[in-house]
Amino acid sequence: MSRRRYVARGVPGGYRIWDNRGRRWWGDLYELCPDDLLAELNGEADQPRITLLLKHYRVQKR
Repeated sequence: MSRRRYVARGVPGGYRIWDNRGRRWWGDLYELCPDDLLAELNGEADQPRITLLLKHYRVQKR
């Protein structure tokens, strides 16, 4: 199994997504682990689906 590019890491206050290739944080701070977003980023990376998931997690944050 190959190494994943995007992984969720626990940080104070929730989770952040770490980009292993770019060696930087990607996206926002999430209270819950964004498993479906990670699966999409590491899988097919369908832009409309990623945008929909980002909007979904932003709404949960409010």
